[in-house]
Amino acid sequence: MAEPAAVEFRIDRRSGVATYLQIVQQTKQALRLGVLEPGDRLPTAREVVEATAINPNTVLKAYRELEREGLVEARRGLGTFVRRTLGSVAATTDPPLRAELTDWTRRARAAGLDRDDMSALFNDVLDSTSKGEPHS
Repeated sequence: MAEPAAVEFRIDRRSGVATYLQIVQQTKQALRLGVLEPGDRLPTAREVVEATAINPNTVLKAYRELEREGLVEARRGLGTFVRRTLGSVAATTDPPLRAELTDWTRRARAAGLDRDDMSALFNDVLDSTSKGEPHS
């Protein structure tokens, strides 16, 4: 049997985001960043339950959603496998861009911003620049 891909789900019970959606979002992020590639096997529901102490039905619900979106496929008796990626080549092959973002993150942490603050700021800038609006 194929080894599961190197993805570990982190569940934040205080986030207000449904647990199954956290698994879906984290899987999509791994697909975008090239951590998961076509052919990779996702961890089994049992493996996810052991690592996160969540209900197995929650894992299965997340995997069904990913399957519905055409990102993974369940193979009876073998597991759930990645069908396609979401990443652009630039997301994984532009080290200078990643380094700049890493530096920005360090400066934001030093300024006292937490993950949610950084996410809100980044999304605000992303939204305003995608609309062609200048940001301050």
